[in-house]
Amino acid sequence: MPIREGETTNAYMTHDTYFTFFIDGEIDGEPRRRVLQEDVLFGPEVENDYVLNTDFNSQPVTFEVSNFIHGAEEALVPTEDGKNYLKIVEAGDGQRHDHYLEEGQVSNIHNVLFTLNSPQDGAINIQVNEAGEYVVDSPFDGTYMRMADKMEGELVKDSTQTLMLRSLYNIGEMQFVIPEPVVKGEYDVVPTNPKTRQDLDAVTLKVSSGGDSETLTLLGGMGTISDPVQLNLGGLDIFVNYGSIEQELPFALKLNDFIAEKYPGTADRETPGYASFKSKVEIIEEGKEPEPYDIYMNHILDKDGFRFFQSSFDPDEKGTVLSVNHDFWGTWITYIGYFLLYFGLMWILFDKGSRFGNLKVMLDKVKAKKKSLTTLLVLLSMSFGMMAQEDEHMHAETAKAQMDSIIMTNAVSEEHAAKFGRLVIQDAGGRMKPANTYSSELLRKLSKSDEYAGLSSDQVLISMTENPMVWYNVPLIFVEKNNDSLHNLLGVEEGRKYLSLTDFFERTGEYKLSSQLDEAYRAAVPNKFQKDFIETDKKVNLLYQALQGKILKIFPIPEDENNKWLSYKEVDDSGLKGMDSVYTKQILPLYMNALRTARESGEYSKANQYLESIKSYQQKFGSEVMPSEEKIDAEITYNKYDIFKNLYWMYMLAGLFMLVFVIIRIFKENKIIRGLIYLSIGIVAILFTLHTLGLGVRWYISGHAPWSDAYESMIYVAWATMFFGLAFGRKSNLTIASTAFVTAMVLWSAHQSWTDPAIANLQPVLDSYWLMIHVSVIVGSYGPLTLGMILGVVALLLMVLTTESNKKKLLLNIREITIITEMALTVGLVMLTIGNFLGGQWANESWGRYWGWDPKETWALVSIMVYAFVIHMRLVPGLRGRWIFNFMSIVAYASIMMTYFGVNFYLSGLHSYASGDKVITPTIVYYSIGGVAILGALSYWKYQKHYAKKAKKEIKRNADTI
Repeated sequence: MPIREGETTNAYMTHDTYFTFFIDGEIDGEPRRRVLQEDVLFGPEVENDYVLNTDFNSQPVTFEVSNFIHGAEEALVPTEDGKNYLKIVEAGDGQRHDHYLEEGQVSNIHNVLFTLNSPQDGAINIQVNEAGEYVVDSPFDGTYMRMADKMEGELVKDSTQTLMLRSLYNIGEMQFVIPEPVVKGEYDVVPTNPKTRQDLDAVTLKVSSGGDSETLTLLGGMGTISDPVQLNLGGLDIFVNYGSIEQELPFALKLNDFIAEKYPGTADRETPGYASFKSKVEIIEEGKEPEPYDIYMNHILDKDGFRFFQSSFDPDEKGTVLSVNHDFWGTWITYIGYFLLYFGLMWILFDKGSRFGNLKVMLDKVKAKKKSLTTLLVLLSMSFGMMAQEDEHMHAETAKAQMDSIIMTNAVSEEHAAKFGRLVIQDAGGRMKPANTYSSELLRKLSKSDEYAGLSSDQVLISMTENPMVWYNVPLIFVEKNNDSLHNLLGVEEGRKYLSLTDFFERTGEYKLSSQLDEAYRAAVPNKFQKDFIETDKKVNLLYQALQGKILKIFPIPEDENNKWLSYKEVDDSGLKGMDSVYTKQILPLYMNALRTARESGEYSKANQYLESIKSYQQKFGSEVMPSEEKIDAEITYNKYDIFKNLYWMYMLAGLFMLVFVIIRIFKENKIIRGLIYLSIGIVAILFTLHTLGLGVRWYISGHAPWSDAYESMIYVAWATMFFGLAFGRKSNLTIASTAFVTAMVLWSAHQSWTDPAIANLQPVLDSYWLMIHVSVIVGSYGPLTLGMILGVVALLLMVLTTESNKKKLLLNIREITIITEMALTVGLVMLTIGNFLGGQWANESWGRYWGWDPKETWALVSIMVYAFVIHMRLVPGLRGRWIFNFMSIVAYASIMMTYFGVNFYLSGLHSYASGDKVITPTIVYYSIGGVAILGALSYWKYQKHYAKKAKKEIKRNADTI
């Protein structure tokens, strides 16, 4: 339902698409019309069979679909014998539009007339002479700029001038470019490339009647109403239309104002960062006073069974697009059904007579039989191998020593730098944060360290701001030491881990990586070296921007509607006037001068005064968006401890030591070992508490639940995994140790180069209480499912190590692990199912529909079906057994990996807001598949040798093979 500001309407378009046919003719000399309307659904890559046989006054009429194009447009197709056309690209409404001027015709583009070789008064007349020269005669004054060399010129009205191709013309409020010479061609419907959500579809229809037939192509689709196409066949006038149809509400809506709120400082970007968008409407009913209402994301209008959702808006932000839903009773019946489902699934976990309750009893029986817990020495050796790190040291070169000497000599005190780190800055996404956050992120991304040469990140940032030229020569950029191609291209010593900015440029200023970057960025699947080139290029640009000083935006623009802040480098072009202009131009040089004096005297009182002055200026003009002092304190503390990066090796060590103690306990039971195991559990519990506190602090700083992007969702998955490990670990120490190991690996993955740990602003669709409900449940389900996967691996490893002498002891361990695995998968499946249906409710509250076959929705459903199959395999005699169950608990996890990584990083859809940077399938995936296959084969061989006979007997007497 599109509405422009000031417009009142009661019309909306249907979600379904229709064929509408009007057949006009005469019956007994009187004009008559037959109207036919059918809803149709076409799609790509399927057979779109559609035939309608009808008649008009006994004269047969047939409509038959012969082709469908998903995403189509009418475009000029070059041909040798076509007409002459000149392409014009304009952006009158803020979006690019392509127009083609036909020779000899007059075209109206946003109420401006254009002609080609057919001069008309009042039009912009373009002519091409016999020599191929282009001239223009305009009734308006204007300007132009040639794109290639930025040459500017004036367009003088009522005069003939040379037309500049590939130049940007400005005439009044219109901007246009003529990118290429005249071409010969004809209009046809062609597929769009690339595809967008706004694309129309095309249907090719053959119409036959009275012995005649004609084929036509219709453009249309959901949310569009196009003009009907007319044709005459067999004496009948036939009008054909494809697309949505218009229906009416029993009341009307008037759009008084559309408000698109942007994050501070992003309004003038090509793609602004939208914080929210709102439609201020009035409900208009006959005989009643207008009723005002605000419609925005997750805040819908309910009226007489109709529900209105904020869907999108016009590019010029002067119109809104609402989604309309009319299903009052259906919504309530569906929601009641959902809640009954939630109750039933939750009851499974608490009913003593359920399968889950029986598993608890079975686990207690296994615990009673066990006298010792056996695990795998091989696990220990594998884990130690993964933790081994190469002790690397880089010899300090003379140039580095000289640079470090200069930096250390001019470094400010750490105490004063900490005060500088409390200054609030505005980042590129509009988030307000302390300078300490920026400096910490900068150093970690560039050098993978929190400091440089003993200097804190705040000291480094001040030094970069004061003496940027020095830092061009400082080896700060971390590169992979094994990428010989990179080192050779740069002309530096092979094996160097840290390079300076000057290492990347020739003496002439040419960028050394440019020859490799084009190929690397174009590669569909970059190789390891190309990925290193791309990552290094990002670091080079990051450091260059930092040294340019434009990122340090510390000055708010007084009374700016979008609360934009400026850096010192941007002040001259900001248009600030009076004392504000004087202050912003002088305060930073005064501060730097005070620093130089302070280094000599050791007295920073004057520099501190200037910092306080800047803070006062920020408070005076930017208080509306500034974070509180408490939030600044919390964020600086969060930056200082970098809790999640440190937790991963702490979890790893705790889990490994616990494995050692459990293994020793197998061979020798004593109080000391038992006490060390309890101590290890206590340490893991403390780490989990710190993990929880870290999530809470991140929630407090960002203002939203910490699972809104790739990095946050991974640290939350790690938390959920450890939570369920501790929950199930009450009856199995091995479970806690294994879970700590998995949690460590998830946290390690979260800190790889393809995720960004920086706190970012929230996208509008996520700004809802549903984020806490839906995402926490569905992402939290990955925890027990991950636990089930790792326990499945452990169970298969135990089978591999089984011998005749230890199989009775290991069987108890395998049974215990298998029971816990099924319990974990059951909890995970319950949470995943509830979370998916909660997502349907969120979708209905946000967009007015429960299901849209979005990739995330679809793969979550696939995962539900996969795990439902795994849990119920025990009901199929041929699929009963501990080996097949544990093996499938590993294989099934691939659906979770696809649901999370595959959708978030590879597929496009509504859930792209959870994506991080583009990632390429790492080789470890292929190694994992091979490892699972080998483990499965070896464990199956041992299982058949030692356990299969007993399992078959259990199946025959209908005993539980778990």
